[in-house]
Amino acid sequence: MIKYHPTEELLTQFSQGALPATLSIAVSAHIELCDCCRSKVESLESANADTLFTTLEDDIEQDDFSSLFAQITSSDDIDIPKAYVPKTLEYQNRTVALPRAIANMKRGNFVQLGKLSRSRLQLDDGELRASLLQIGAGGEIPHHTHTGFELTLLLDGEFSDERGSYVPGDFIWLDGRHHHSPATQSGCLCFTVVNSALHFNKGLSKLLNPIGNLIY
Repeated sequence: MIKYHPTEELLTQFSQGALPATLSIAVSAHIELCDCCRSKVESLESANADTLFTTLEDDIEQDDFSSLFAQITSSDDIDIPKAYVPKTLEYQNRTVALPRAIANMKRGNFVQLGKLSRSRLQLDDGELRASLLQIGAGGEIPHHTHTGFELTLLLDGEFSDERGSYVPGDFIWLDGRHHHSPATQSGCLCFTVVNSALHFNKGLSKLLNPIGNLIY
């Protein structure tokens, strides 16, 4: 059962189209996996539409509004959308169907470092970096905190850290207040968004800090 969700503020901004592209992708992917948040977003979008039409009615003369609405609804043309065919990803001898928002984005090849493997989304979104991240069975990311924020949406498999265990659909937002060392027994696939480098805290992993800005 999904335990970690976007905040009400994030869901509201998403429904208004006010989020940066990478965060919008993350929320869209989450609501595809989470019935609870999908229902909330549908209610928010309905309220947004009611507000918009009320504003239009207030700003436009009734005759003009009726004429405008009649023009919009006068066409008898019918658009028949193509059936969506889920796009899958093969990883670690598994096949997973990617959420639409992620599947439709261009991304680079996976680059592997030990049990970690990352594919960067080809998206120009300022300081925000979005990636697909694989952790192989028995893998762990060294203990670290964040110089900015880190958003992780678990797409497949499992991992755990000092806060608990996570299942597909969990939407985990961490920042400089949090320290953790994510580990997985059976392997996992995540969608991640960060806006700054990780800061490694212990042992030999501290040697990675001077190049942190290059690897985030």
